[in-house]
Order: sequence, then C-alpha cells, then structure tokens
Amino acid sequence: MQKQKKKKSATNVPRTITKTECRSLTSLSLIMASRICDSVLVTGSNRGIGLELVRQLIDSPSPPVHIFAGCRDPNGPRSQDLQELAQKSQDVIKVVQLDMTSSTSIAEASKLVEAKLNGKGLNLIINNAGVNIPGSLAETGKCEMVEVYTTNVVGPMLIAKDFHPLLCKAAAQFPHQTSMSCRRSAVINVSTLLSSITRCPENFSISPMYPYRVSKAALNMLTRCLAEDFRKDGILVMSLHPGWVQTEMGGPKAPLTTAESISGMMKVITNLTEKDSGSLLDWEGKNIPW
Repeated sequence: MQKQKKKKSATNVPRTITKTECRSLTSLSLIMASRICDSVLVTGSNRGIGLELVRQLIDSPSPPVHIFAGCRDPNGPRSQDLQELAQKSQDVIKVVQLDMTSSTSIAEASKLVEAKLNGKGLNLIINNAGVNIPGSLAETGKCEMVEVYTTNVVGPMLIAKDFHPLLCKAAAQFPHQTSMSCRRSAVINVSTLLSSITRCPENFSISPMYPYRVSKAALNMLTRCLAEDFRKDGILVMSLHPGWVQTEMGGPKAPLTTAESISGMMKVITNLTEKDSGSLLDWEGKNIPW
C-alpha cells in the first residue's frame, strides 16, 4: 500500500500580498517615519507660538502619542484656547501646570509626565515659554533683569535638569542608534535673532530691549553647555529662532504668522541631526552666528 502524501495545511501556505495591501503598508511606513517623536513637552503652550506648536503637532499626519502642554495657569482665561484644543484630543494632549519661575512647579510637572509615560522616556522638550520687558538702559533696573532672566534662562535650565532622566530613558530606547534626532531624544530652546552678539550692531537701534537680549544670549550659552553635557547620553540640544512672528510679544507688524513660523520650525526640528547639536538656527534652517 502506498502511503498517501499529507496535504499541506492552508495555514502554512504563504499568502501573496495584494497591491492594495502593499500600498497601505507603504503609506503606514511613511506616516510612521514622518512622526516627529512619540512624546513631547511644550512649555508656554497656552498662546502664540506655543499654542500653534501644539496645534500643528496634533494636526500632523502622525501626531505624537503624548503631547504635554505646559502653562502657568491651565484654568485661567488665557488658557481657554489650549483647553478647547486639548478637549478635542483628550487621549493625546495633556495640559500640565508649569511655572518656569518655580522650581517646585517644574519638579511636580516632571513627576506627572513620568507617571503618564508609564515607564517610557520623553523624546522631545521644546522650551518655548519666555517673557520680554522692553526697555532701554535708562528704563532697565535690577528687577526687570532678574525677572526676565529667571523665566528665560533659569527656567529652561531647571527643565533640562529635572527632565534629564526621562530624556536619557528615551535615548536608551534606541540601543542600536548612535545618531541624534528629535525622534530619539532632544531639547529645543526657543531663542531669537536678537540674542546674536555678532548681529547686534545690525538691529540694536531698532530693538534695544536689554533684559530680553541679554537673557536670550545667556540661553544660547545654556544650550551650548547642555549640548556638550548631554552628548554622552545621545541627547540633541539646540536653539531655534522662530522669526519675527505676529504674537502678543511680536506685535501685529511682524511679517510672519504663527502658522508660517511653526510650519518652518517643524520642518527644521524633524530634520535635525547630531551636526546641529549646540547650534542656533532660524525657522528656515539657516545658521545664526552666536
């Protein structure tokens, strides 16, 4: 008697992927590749540049899994637009109480973010919160200098310090990757052209603003120091100038809308690599001298 050959189970027969399925998988891969990061913290997100950052992040083809929107007074009238935006995307946007002048507030925010990430790291911090007290030398005193410096320099320094463990954890989630990127782990400090010591003679007479200029120049040094300090951890750190934007700080005569500025910034942030760590770029990706 001849032994009958066993029929192969249908489950063992490889199935050919259809063209439609292939296109779907390709589209999914492109969307995943376009995701700027899995998790991001944006400070000063209740208005202006910060609010538009959150809006464009959530509206991107593949938004982050977690968007932490930090602001000083989440329940105040100036945060109404942010709360409405968060209400529409409750599963992604988490509004976080974050006062850049309070070390306690920053520490509590880091604990909240850590709990929400549930064991994962934080990929990206955009230190956008900042203040400006316009003033000539005659109009500027100790109070103005200290107030602006505290928010624009000390705040970002404490953010980097308290969130450093979460940034390290994010970088470590890419064990086979040595290159730096915002998708892996990064800190973006929002700076300004007015921080450039080299370019100061070109624009000082138009905008003296002693507290703002000096604080942002100090922020650039903080960026440079953090870039060197965090290099061993695989964390990218750089400063980014959003341009002269139509915000409460920039005024109505500014040439850029918030949408135009953030659209450019998003492209720059997405394409950052280790060569950009420790640099100052503008919203178009052009280098600004220190």
